[in-house]
Amino acid sequence: LFRRQGFAATTTRDIAAAAGMRSGSPFYHFESKAALLFAVMEQGMRAALQHQARAMESMLARPADVTPDALLRALVRAHFDILLGPGSDFVPVMLYEWRSLTALQRSAIATLQRDYEGAWAGALTALQEAGRLRVDARVARLMFLGALNWSVQWYKPKKGASLDELTEIAMQLFVPQL
Repeated sequence: LFRRQGFAATTTRDIAAAAGMRSGSPFYHFESKAALLFAVMEQGMRAALQHQARAMESMLARPADVTPDALLRALVRAHFDILLGPGSDFVPVMLYEWRSLTALQRSAIATLQRDYEGAWAGALTALQEAGRLRVDARVARLMFLGALNWSVQWYKPKKGASLDELTEIAMQLFVPQL
């Protein structure tokens, strides 16, 4: 509902109806609609961190295959799963409803985002050090994630490239083969 209607236009009555509850029942679980919004974002980010960690563990389990390019490719593919796969509704909610959070809630989500982006920083720095990325790794991270995140607006699963194909396109776009 937050994704489709936006935070301001979604009522607790809407939430209760969608969950099959009575109109006041969401307040049994959350003190406010804003607390529910924060929970959606926090749970989504924690799931994203777990998904990313599994992708990195899988990559690191094959030490011979670990190159800066391979690490970044694994991160991109995992990110597309997070953005466009099942359970991805939290992403556009985070992107568009961020300002509806309190300062304390934004700080908590920002900490989770920093943790998530830490793997990206390491992979991009390794690419930079290997001479494969010729721009500042910090700026590259922001541009890379910004471009990938926008895919939530235009990607249609049955009308274009697969997530594997999108991953290769992103790699060629940002880190072309020499």
